Amino acid sequence: MEHTLSIKNNALFSKIYKKGNCFVSYALIMYVMPNGLSENRMGITVSKKVGKAVKRNRAKRLIRESYRFFEKYASGYDFVFVARTKTPEVGFFEVKKEMSKLFEKAKIK
Repeated sequence: MEHTLSIKNNALFSKIYKKGNCFVSYALIMYVMPNGLSENRMGITVSKKVGKAVKRNRAKRLIRESYRFFEKYASGYDFVFVARTKTPEVGFFEVKKEMSKLFEKAKIK
């Protein structure tokens, strides 16, 4: 992810949850908020409800790899992706398709 910074600050996650727009699909939840910078920032949240560490890590890998295809479309946004319980079970192409739908709903392209 060349043009995207990672979000690691809990206060920034909370700010995006409260002030950002939420878009939902059956495999992902996406929070979006403009950040006024020339770069995107992205964070991933995976609850323990998704499964044990192997499933949570798979969900994070799927989200990270799917996002890589969409990071060049727009700049100046903060994204937080929340994995749902279906995320580790569906394949990469399904997650990518769902993320594409979320970006279309958010009118980012």
